[in-house]
Amino acid sequence: MSSAQQLLLTAKRCDIDNLTHLATTCDIVGDISHFIHMLQRERGASTVFLVSQGSRFKERRATYRQHSQDAEALMRRRLEALSKEARPQAAARLLRRIAMVWAALDELSTLRHAIDTFAITPDAATQAFNQLTSGLLAIVFEAADTAVDPDITRALVAIFHLMQGKELAGQERACGAFGFTQGYFDDAHSALLGQLIDDQQRCFDTFEEFASPEAQQHWQAELSPRTLSGIHQLRDIARQRASHPDTSDSLGETWYELTTLRIDSIKNVEDAFNAQLTALCHSKIQQANVALEKAKTEPCRNSPAPCEQLLALSSGEPLGDLTANALNSPLGRSLIELTQAQSSRLQGLSDELENTRKALRERKLIERAKGLIMAHQDMTEEEAYRFLRTTSMNQSKSMADMAQSILDLSTMLKRKEGGH
Repeated sequence: MSSAQQLLLTAKRCDIDNLTHLATTCDIVGDISHFIHMLQRERGASTVFLVSQGSRFKERRATYRQHSQDAEALMRRRLEALSKEARPQAAARLLRRIAMVWAALDELSTLRHAIDTFAITPDAATQAFNQLTSGLLAIVFEAADTAVDPDITRALVAIFHLMQGKELAGQERACGAFGFTQGYFDDAHSALLGQLIDDQQRCFDTFEEFASPEAQQHWQAELSPRTLSGIHQLRDIARQRASHPDTSDSLGETWYELTTLRIDSIKNVEDAFNAQLTALCHSKIQQANVALEKAKTEPCRNSPAPCEQLLALSSGEPLGDLTANALNSPLGRSLIELTQAQSSRLQGLSDELENTRKALRERKLIERAKGLIMAHQDMTEEEAYRFLRTTSMNQSKSMADMAQSILDLSTMLKRKEGGH
């Protein structure tokens, strides 16, 4: 076997290794999805438990806490297996994300004890759960950002935004549970509710943009119009009425049950999409194995050709003619076609992957610029987003280009301040 053939076979084996590792990463995404869902239930029940001073949801919270602990144990085992790989394929950023989340997981028992003893406010407890969930979602984001297959990358981008949208829906459930259980919504919680509604819609729009047609159909079919209608009515009540003490108990229960039905429906879509992602990974691995076996056997059928070329070389044939004959020989043609096909396939993968990664990089730029606007202009996240979008349109720039201009200007001003 020639060095060229050996290199191509080695490349195909590397493809298989990368895809196998990617399949493991996608399994981890599934475990994270399950754990986040359990945490979201525990967070919602903990909010009602704290606001009601322990008179409501005590048993439900205990049940959800046990479910969270079971899901956490499963996820930890998978993450430990990844960290103990003899030759880890994961990018360093992904492993660092996992390490940071691991440390946060160790603090969960402290948070739960604070809730048990009412040593923490409902908002502070919700925020602590939110931060942990954000860290878990960051692992999914890094998995999408470091994936080597464009089809799998697109699926991971879609599922990340679906999971993020569901997390925001869970935060909305907790926010609404706080207000309805308390009997009124103050300005801060009313504004937060509106922001969560807008942000989750953007996430779901992005999910539909990247999701497969099958996943989009499942998404449309799963969400109940009746449930959504009830949630919309309660959203209106939360934003329009400052106080509703006479019906707070019934509204709180109704809100919690309706938003839970919606979140569980989103989880069904998430589970189906995770199953599609797993099937896609294994299909890619199977295709790569078939391609490897084909590459092993095809050159063998043309094995006499190298001997013919050696004889031609010993006869003193001019190099130009020898080269022409080599290119016309069955072996030469098979190697060239194989190399061209490999090059074309790699270029196509590279182009598709770069397009997806470009979208991810642009999202990061926009998030950073939005943070600067919020810090310097005293704006909410939604106001900063609208400001960035309006400014981009006024200057005929894309939001990513506008975000980069803002970041460049900030860096320049910091340098100038440092010089003085």
